[in-house]
Amino acid sequence: MLEVRNLSAGYGPISVLEEISFSVGAGEIMAVLGANGAGKTTLNRVLSGLIKPRSGSVRFDDKDITNGAHDAIVQAGLIHVPEGRKIFPNLTVRDNLLLGAYLRGRAQRDATLEEVLATFPRLRERLGQLAGSMSGGEQQMLAIGRGLMAQPRMLILDEPSLGLSPLLTEELFALIARLNASGLTIMLVEQNVVQTLALATRAVVIEHGRVVLEGATADMEGDERLRAAYLGI
Repeated sequence: MLEVRNLSAGYGPISVLEEISFSVGAGEIMAVLGANGAGKTTLNRVLSGLIKPRSGSVRFDDKDITNGAHDAIVQAGLIHVPEGRKIFPNLTVRDNLLLGAYLRGRAQRDATLEEVLATFPRLRERLGQLAGSMSGGEQQMLAIGRGLMAQPRMLILDEPSLGLSPLLTEELFALIARLNASGLTIMLVEQNVVQTLALATRAVVIEHGRVVLEGATADMEGDERLRAAYLGI
């Protein structure tokens, strides 16, 4: 569903990504792993059309989106739930969710809203509450729910467990597994290595903007290259 080839990108004179290549198959959970500063968020911003690459190509659903506008990428069904949630704190939970269908999924908005609220019952209880007054775990539910409102064909989750307690992290990963079981393709960008490897089918490891390891997650546990990418040893 997604094919990234020889992708390089950065900010001004600073190079962040160097010749990144990987693919995500339809219906799978593909993990992107790496320590802070490895280039994961920059990769997500390129895929979402927020940063233009310096070279390389990105194909989504067999269409070239390398230099596509971010709104066109959303309309194609590639939906990015950003790191840090990026909800609108002064809007209600309901308004945050409805904004998820602003560019895509508007015709089925009400039906999709019911599906999202069935997935996240706590959000139904807080529809009229200001989003910024909710707990971190509830805000993460809201961020994912807003992404689901766009009826994604593929969902990019950027550090969804960041700042969550171990219990909430377990609930989150169980939710991701259920979403995938329903047929949703997911690219999971995480630092939580153990739980991510247990959930995903394949993974790519980025270190200093380059792919240093790629393959089936079952083969990665205990791999010294994975340890080196996180610990620098």
